[in-house]
Amino acid sequence: MSRRVVRQSKFRHVFGQAVRNDQCYDDIRVSRVTWDSSFCAVNPKFVAIIIDASGGGAFLVLPLNKTGRIDKAYPTVCGHTGPVLDIDWCPHNDHVIASGSEDCTVMVWQIPENGLDAALSEPVVVLEGHSKRVGIVSWHPTARNVLLSAGCDNQVVIWNVGTGEAMISLDDMHPDVIFSVSWSRNGNLLCTACKDKKVRIIDPRKKKIVAEKDKAHEGARPMRAIFLADGNIFTTGFSRMSERQLALWKSDNLNEPICVQEMDTSNGVLLPFYDPDTNIVYLCGKGDSSIRYFEITDEAPFVHYLNTFSTKEPQRGMGYMPKRGLDVNKCEIARFYKLHERKCEPIIMTVPRKSDLFQDDLYPDTAGPDPTLEAEEWFAGKNGGPILISLKHGYVSTKNRDLKVVKTNILESKPVTKADNIPTIPTIQKHASPQSTVKMEDKLEEVLREFKSLRDRVILQDRRIARLEEQVAKVAM
Repeated sequence: MSRRVVRQSKFRHVFGQAVRNDQCYDDIRVSRVTWDSSFCAVNPKFVAIIIDASGGGAFLVLPLNKTGRIDKAYPTVCGHTGPVLDIDWCPHNDHVIASGSEDCTVMVWQIPENGLDAALSEPVVVLEGHSKRVGIVSWHPTARNVLLSAGCDNQVVIWNVGTGEAMISLDDMHPDVIFSVSWSRNGNLLCTACKDKKVRIIDPRKKKIVAEKDKAHEGARPMRAIFLADGNIFTTGFSRMSERQLALWKSDNLNEPICVQEMDTSNGVLLPFYDPDTNIVYLCGKGDSSIRYFEITDEAPFVHYLNTFSTKEPQRGMGYMPKRGLDVNKCEIARFYKLHERKCEPIIMTVPRKSDLFQDDLYPDTAGPDPTLEAEEWFAGKNGGPILISLKHGYVSTKNRDLKVVKTNILESKPVTKADNIPTIPTIQKHASPQSTVKMEDKLEEVLREFKSLRDRVILQDRRIARLEEQVAKVAM
């Protein structure tokens, strides 16, 4: 009886390649703090890297095309008084980034259109509420202006950035340090990994633990847990014998894992990066010189090893590009920004294809930059999945993105009145009169309605153009 030995998968031959030296970012003093963060955040316009800075905390923000040697005098984002531990780009505005620091604050920054030409020390808003250092910041995937932070005070705080207020505080759920926090696909649930070896699924608006698993990984070293697109949980950690493990769990039943795999005996914490469109998880170990990638399917053994990309240099951190920042013409399915001691090296993952045509199977519709909900709607209990966009005309959508950025900026200055020209949003709110705030909100709602109707019209026209193109192609044949 014959059986197929090799599993069929279009991602079996994913090919990783580091770029040429002149396309790297050189002479960067990458942060040396002993926190298991990725130290790097990337979006389709900028790469941000946490660096060593004297007298406080700072990070670099470089336009993607600013490769080569970075001058020591290059301007930084430098408002924190303690080292920066984590940074995260807003998924709905490519010019807004949040940072968490040892100074117990979270700061939100607006980066100019063409990057920094002078040091940026004035954040748009300072979020104060943690009593110990803030090691995790993460934006809500579908609601505008909703930001999560987790600190070494074992507290998770969810902020409305538009008003500068802490709306939800989960301060009695974790008895020890929180290693990772992950939003679900539509942002209605959180998944956390804690030093007490428990993985918890939390409904943040009800302040309720939906499910938890004790000793998800028995080792004492840090764990990571992330939500997958189908609602399952993927975790990385260590066994009792200090072997690195990965595991897959059903979110509605955490009693037994769907599968557990032992990997190796290295002691670097595995940072998982997940692509919900292709169901591939990339594992980057701190101090490793490799990136392993796995495909998650419904067939046993459920987590299928695909391949390993290796280089000579170990990685200090890693940035992961959102899908809309990739080059679809080159069949690029992932791009990493690997941090060395003194440089940042882009690594491109491609699926080799002979055809130059757009590959629909590699690029299903992906999450776009438009938010589904406003912050107030989400805090009031509404849910919504991401608004998907096609990458078929990846380069055409740049214009749309600029328009969306403007729209986001208007909303983020929501509480600001013209009379008050102060940079921090919470201060402005204290002085703004209730009547002027109501007028501003009415105007914003009007602008939003008009924008949505225009967007719907554009989508309809796009569909009509696509249909006409198909008809023309048939006639030409």
